Amino acid sequence: MEVAAASSGLVLFSIVLAVFIPSRYIDETNKSYQNGSLLGIIVFMFLAALFEELLFRGIIQNALSIFIEHQWATIVITTGLFLALHTQYFKKPIMLLNISVPSLVFGYIYVETGNILAPFFVHFIMNVVMTLLFKYRLLSIRN
Repeated sequence: MEVAAASSGLVLFSIVLAVFIPSRYIDETNKSYQNGSLLGIIVFMFLAALFEELLFRGIIQNALSIFIEHQWATIVITTGLFLALHTQYFKKPIMLLNISVPSLVFGYIYVETGNILAPFFVHFIMNVVMTLLFKYRLLSIRN
């Protein structure tokens, strides 16, 4: 249930950003993923979500929780490190919002479920759905 609710909420959040944020504030990097085949997109998004969740929730957030008792502090610090990895978004700060909200949700889901598969599936579903919405032109970025 948490996975479905989180996935739906994050897809809705991403759609709202795409609809209401003008394209000049959106990073162009993500458009390249849309040009791949359906299988290529699924495989790439699977591997990206798996790597990021294993690293950020499975390793970093877990390691921080050894030293920091308050779970929200570990989630926020992990999200900060996740943002630091995405330096291309520093030129367009709205993109930081676009990845910080999902990262906070992934961290929360991990704490609540205690299962790395939960944030992985939410991350994967969100990325695949959004990429396919753009690929098949069911959603476009506002000019």
